[in-house]
Amino acid sequence: MRSQALRADLLMLSTAMIWGTVFVAQRLGMDSIGPFLYSGLRFSLAVLVLLPLLPLLEQRGSAEAPPPLNRHLLLGGALMGLALALGINLQQVGLLFTSVTNSGFITGLYVIIVPLLGLFIGHKTGLGIWLGASLAVVGMFLLSVGEDFQVASGDWLQLAGAFVWGVHVLMVGFFARRHDPLRLAIVQFVTCALVSLLLALSFEEIQLAMILSAAPAILYGGLFGVAIGFTLQVVAQKHAIASHAAIILSLEAVFAALAGAWFLSESLDLRGYIGCALMFGGMLVAQLWPRKVS
Repeated sequence: MRSQALRADLLMLSTAMIWGTVFVAQRLGMDSIGPFLYSGLRFSLAVLVLLPLLPLLEQRGSAEAPPPLNRHLLLGGALMGLALALGINLQQVGLLFTSVTNSGFITGLYVIIVPLLGLFIGHKTGLGIWLGASLAVVGMFLLSVGEDFQVASGDWLQLAGAFVWGVHVLMVGFFARRHDPLRLAIVQFVTCALVSLLLALSFEEIQLAMILSAAPAILYGGLFGVAIGFTLQVVAQKHAIASHAAIILSLEAVFAALAGAWFLSESLDLRGYIGCALMFGGMLVAQLWPRKVS
């Protein structure tokens, strides 16, 4: 049992590392193509890779054959996909106006936003969430608010995206308990790809040469960020301890900062590093603080 839990933790750590470094691919991809086209192609590629593997993944996840597709599953997956499309494109457009480091840490606030949003649907929230949220707010102020008390537009978009990610997590928790999670994921990826491509057709220039120039970033974002990252998460969750998973996945923000520094030569002043530390501390407090047994 302990070896299975350790394996799950290592898989989760790999997932966090992949998702953190994908922020760099998202940023570099937009040197050649628009944000909506990048998202659309990235998720289309992931669908093309995962669809042939779906029977194998379902066999690993359960000894029983999943039920056939039905309108409730399709509706749930489509709703999740709409939230995913909104969240990913807010993040993608935001990266045009802020750094990978800021994007990674602000996006990671969904760890705290999820239980706060849960208050509106009757979930209970303990002291740890409020303490973690307070640390995160102070940290975001130090990270994002300049000396003239202005916030970069990209940071506002990332914060809006973090709230959307919070809604998406709650939706996944609701629908995944009622339907096959792998099929839900495929439906949401298809929905996200279609919405993003429609936005690209409406607002962006699309040329084959531009797409080929962005191909490495598209391949990394689609294959690693969506297809492999998602698969690793699904496999790991079979034996993962829930509290471990949440904490390890929050390291995505740290890996994003490291990747931004390594590949894009991004750096922060002391104020920014203190802000990142407070935000990360808030994420950990929100997850590690003992919860009352009701």
